[in-house]
Amino acid sequence: MKTFFRLLSFAKPYTRFTVPYFFLTLISTLFGLINIAFILPILDLLFNATKSLDQIPYPEAAFSVAYFKGLLDYSTAWLIAHHGKSTTLIFISAFLISTNFLTNAFKYLALTVNIRLRATVIYNMRTRLFNKIVNMDVGFFSSQRKGDLMSRMTNDLAEIENSVIGTLQVFFRDPFTLAIWLTAMFAIQWQLMVLTLSILPIAGLGVSIISKKLKKQSAESQKSSGHILSLIDEAISGIRIIKGFVAEQFIFNRFNAQGQYYANVTKSMGYKRELASPITEVMGIAIVSAILFIGGNLVFEGKLDASTFFMVIIGFYKILEPLKGIASSFTSIQTGISAGNRLFEILDADVKVQSPESHKTLSTFNKSIQLKNISFKYHETEVLKNINIEIPKGKLIALVGPSGGGKSTLVDLIPRFYDPAFGTVEIDGVDIKEFDLHSLRSHIGIVTQESILFNDTIFNNIAFGLPNITQADVERAARIANAHEFIIKTDEGYETSIGERGSKLSGGQRQRLSIARAVLKNPDILILDEATSALDNESEKLVQEALNNLMKERTSIVIAHRLSTIRHADVILVLDKGEIKEKGTHEELMALQGIYFGLHQHASGTGGIITE
Repeated sequence: MKTFFRLLSFAKPYTRFTVPYFFLTLISTLFGLINIAFILPILDLLFNATKSLDQIPYPEAAFSVAYFKGLLDYSTAWLIAHHGKSTTLIFISAFLISTNFLTNAFKYLALTVNIRLRATVIYNMRTRLFNKIVNMDVGFFSSQRKGDLMSRMTNDLAEIENSVIGTLQVFFRDPFTLAIWLTAMFAIQWQLMVLTLSILPIAGLGVSIISKKLKKQSAESQKSSGHILSLIDEAISGIRIIKGFVAEQFIFNRFNAQGQYYANVTKSMGYKRELASPITEVMGIAIVSAILFIGGNLVFEGKLDASTFFMVIIGFYKILEPLKGIASSFTSIQTGISAGNRLFEILDADVKVQSPESHKTLSTFNKSIQLKNISFKYHETEVLKNINIEIPKGKLIALVGPSGGGKSTLVDLIPRFYDPAFGTVEIDGVDIKEFDLHSLRSHIGIVTQESILFNDTIFNNIAFGLPNITQADVERAARIANAHEFIIKTDEGYETSIGERGSKLSGGQRQRLSIARAVLKNPDILILDEATSALDNESEKLVQEALNNLMKERTSIVIAHRLSTIRHADVILVLDKGEIKEKGTHEELMALQGIYFGLHQHASGTGGIITE
């Protein structure tokens, strides 16, 4: 139940929900009890069992069932004596309608409290979960399926809302209802209630067994749901490859297999979940049969009034209703607890890269970036080995080398997407771990090989994350990035929506928007990760010109795919198997006739593209 109470913690402070819900439910239940009580005089009237006024003494005041029943009998007899049976029946019926209205009115008000509770808990959970995911370090996402994360944000939250938060009304309402009706029924006929309670634990045992089996299957179901979402995401993202390789049937078979597994688990869960109510129902009928036999004989022997016996039967059904609700909730809640555990796996995950509690603010970048004795591992695989680099302010440093050499990992250490296993990254002599992450990254602009754009307008993509940006600011950045001309030719100019991941634009256009975004940020440090490698020659020319504009008077670290773009770099570093094998200008490295020379010779026959 630890998970259950952790889920409820998102509703704090509890009193704003529990106090009004308790009183509204209590009042509704009491009016419901009065409803049933007023059926008794109606039955007595219909079956001519009502005594005359002179046969019924006015009851002595006492807080007991006998007093209230005596008061009801006396009042009924008085009404009959003064107004007749027909008028009395009308009066009692009108009173019954009024109390029924009040019962349902207070029940509705209690439900509105429960609705606010559900909305509050789910809103708080979704906000907290999304905030945690966004603040996780980049390394966290390399070991997570995107579809599984989406499933936790959607399916698991929906499961919690339906099976945990949705059953809260059962735990707040039904115990009160049960207690009130049990108290009333014990006061009316305690022997029959003892019989009722002696049989109920048998039904509870069956429900408990079902609940335990449901918990395990629920975890399997939610994991499978996440896998299905991953398959859908992969299929949509890779639809061109699927069709190009005529792999529709292959991808369908993968999806169908997972879908069939999910369907089987869901069916099995449904069978078990729905078994709780019939078990309670059957046990209820068994108890009713026992009550009918024993209570009927008491009526035959004159030890119990027929109307009172009828009240006991109705009261038992009023007891059975919350019992069924509680039994069903215990089975249903297991799936929600399993979903809650999956969410808490995310919420409890350590954020490995975060600002220190006592941090410094990087206000200006003045001298250099230094990477000292840097080593880095992905799990157990060593990617970088004893790297030592100094990048003076205003210089252009290029990283080249075969794929898998660690170039992207190296530049990812500068904005602290990862922390090195050993060594330090310093800016102006201060370890970047001492800086507030926001202030550190505000000085860094990034343009990657894949243009990361959002399903929004051109304006909002360029101004992404920056406050108080004007139209003039965005247009200036677009002109520097060679993007203004194509932007004004779109349907709505800067207010044109570019679609999912910028799908309405060409690769070169997307990349120029990414550059415009970096221009607008105006960073001191610029990281270009193969920013032109995926472009055709014409687009590359425009993008490279835009990059040259962007790099002016900035400290730039460039991962080069085309060697022709970095000949003018101040220093070129050749990374191979996680180590810096060569270092120097283009001319110096060519003179060494080492790795760089070999790369250049290969690239000469491929338009400047490294082919290793």
